[in-house]
Amino acid sequence: MLLYRKTDKKSNKSIIRLDFSKLEGVFMDYKSLYEGKDFGIIKFNEKLKNYTNFGIGGCADVLVEVEDEYQLVDLIKFSKANNIKTTIIGNGTNILVTDKGIRGCVIIISKNYNRISVDGNLLKVSAGALLSEASKFSFKNSLTGMEEVSGIPGTVGGAVAMNAGAYGVEMKDIIKSVKLISRDGQIIELSNQDMDFSYRHSKVFDDDLIVSEAIFELKEGNQEEINEKYNDFTNRRVTKQPLEKKSAGSTFKRPVGSYASKLIDECGLRGYKKGDCQVSEKHCGFLINNGDATYNEMIDFIEEVASIVFEKTGFKLEREVKVIGEK
Repeated sequence: MLLYRKTDKKSNKSIIRLDFSKLEGVFMDYKSLYEGKDFGIIKFNEKLKNYTNFGIGGCADVLVEVEDEYQLVDLIKFSKANNIKTTIIGNGTNILVTDKGIRGCVIIISKNYNRISVDGNLLKVSAGALLSEASKFSFKNSLTGMEEVSGIPGTVGGAVAMNAGAYGVEMKDIIKSVKLISRDGQIIELSNQDMDFSYRHSKVFDDDLIVSEAIFELKEGNQEEINEKYNDFTNRRVTKQPLEKKSAGSTFKRPVGSYASKLIDECGLRGYKKGDCQVSEKHCGFLINNGDATYNEMIDFIEEVASIVFEKTGFKLEREVKVIGEK
């Protein structure tokens, strides 16, 4: 409630107060602020379910699809100057947005922010490029090192931020340096070591930074061997993962000493469903939305699966999917 009554303990009188923290998005005229600005593609009251693989989520007050670093920096500075919160989304592959949506400005760093170039064994990639496309570009230039991660859904920016990995290779193993933007619009360049990479984590989360560009340090390889390796990993994903379903990929982080999918399967939860929420029959590490599941339904389902696993095995599953938005 915006308006609430509180009793003063000393005078025992009732005081009417207005909670201004709830006013953002109610009286803020985002259209007059953002419309006509050269920040990229600007939309208002946009449904975020259309920007996430889960297909779940309420609206953004304003949503901007930026096309380059200049627009991103200007947008960050403009929003801060107007005291408007900014939230960064890439390809929406590893997030679960609440049904109440996201207040302020949602910035999409995706398909339009996708420049890729190569210089010797160095691959320079803008944050919005899909990791799969960056990988294919490296293969065409006879560079090896990205075969294992080539099927990870999502953008390079998102992959770098969370130190994504697959089949034993993580971003920390192939990144040389990263260009980042601070929340006040300053550009920062950090080496691999300075990124403080760890399992599904990096300095991006610690310092609330935004990935703008990454440079991968790869190795020259044999084209035929690269293609063979790439095809092998692609076939594994297609046959073992529910790529055609609405999901956020691996729902849980890998617990020490086991695997989330193995534990879920051993608890008899393969195919377990509740409403439109289901544990994938193809891969138990994937929790999927079979239709129009809401945020509350999905988060309750995720917590239920984790609770059952803990009760039966003693392993505590930690969510890998990031929850964002108003609760």
